Amino acid sequence: MKNRARLFRVKDPFDTQTTDGLFMDAMRENCRFQYHHCGEYRSILKDRQFDPESLVETGDLASLPFLPTLLFKNHWLYSIPEHRMLIKATSSGTGGRFSRIGFECGGLYCGLKMVLRIGRWRGLFSPRPAHYILMGYQPHRGNQTAVTKTAFGATLFTPALSRSYVLRYGNGGYAVDMDGVIGAIRRHSGSRFPMRLMGFPSYTYFLLREMETRGIQVKLKEGSKILLGGGWKQFITERVDKSVLYELAHRVLGIEETDIVEFFGAVEHPILYCDCERHHFHIPAYSRVIIRDVHTLEPVGNGQIGLVNLLTPMVAAAPLLSVMTDDLGILHDGGDCGCGIASPYLEIVGRIGLKEIKTCAAGAAELLTGRQA
Repeated sequence: MKNRARLFRVKDPFDTQTTDGLFMDAMRENCRFQYHHCGEYRSILKDRQFDPESLVETGDLASLPFLPTLLFKNHWLYSIPEHRMLIKATSSGTGGRFSRIGFECGGLYCGLKMVLRIGRWRGLFSPRPAHYILMGYQPHRGNQTAVTKTAFGATLFTPALSRSYVLRYGNGGYAVDMDGVIGAIRRHSGSRFPMRLMGFPSYTYFLLREMETRGIQVKLKEGSKILLGGGWKQFITERVDKSVLYELAHRVLGIEETDIVEFFGAVEHPILYCDCERHHFHIPAYSRVIIRDVHTLEPVGNGQIGLVNLLTPMVAAAPLLSVMTDDLGILHDGGDCGCGIASPYLEIVGRIGLKEIKTCAAGAAELLTGRQA
């Protein structure tokens, strides 16, 4: 996929203004590949009377049939043989079901270049070693979730002196070890090296709240950071505003807001969305976002709330070109941010159950199973 390779070689990771033509070339190229190599996806396109060659201008993206994440949680879709997939990953499996996605060499290489460019832009790479406190799952051969693989991969941003996990594996399952990570923080806070807390914002908040309740305060070394990603999921009722979390981190750990970085992503859309200095998720050159009306599923303008439709030509192993999430979001003009990045930015405001939504891909399950859903 030559156009995909060219797109992921773009040096400015947020150049969405001059890359529209290249992005469309890569999307058309990928859609054509999926049409010829994934029978299920071809059936969906034929049912919608969609021709991959009709992807010419950015306005054509809205007519590309999207697949809801719910579909991936019920069907294993792939466009290359499994033995050619270098990595397989699953979603977190909220509600007992999870997506299973495979990634081929070319897609992973594009992803690596993306991470390197965005990571450098956000100052995430450093030759200085760090102690890692991971507010997520300890890796285990039975855990194939993308969030676990991604979190471990992020510990390679700097040389890792140690890794301590809040969700530790033992006796056939995971258990929260809050005392263990608090002990690790107190122990490593005396080190001459910085510390990086990384993982779910929910567990990070619970950790900081527990430390404050116990009267534990430390001053982490210069260069320490908090990296947040993964959402609140089952703890949505306890979610707090970002400002509350930032202030708590400053009181308990001495971390400034400028050293808190947040990520957004999904296994069905493996693009790295990293917040800017104003904590906004600007759209990178490697993807595009459409916000759709909850009732009509028609695209809405910037500043209006709707369902988040994510698009990228990054992966060839599965038809992930256009994915409809169960996130509610707003797309804002880049100039409204003030950080200097012209690319629009995405604000996630909530979630909605896709089972309550009749999408234009609602017939996809019937096409795959041969029966009424």
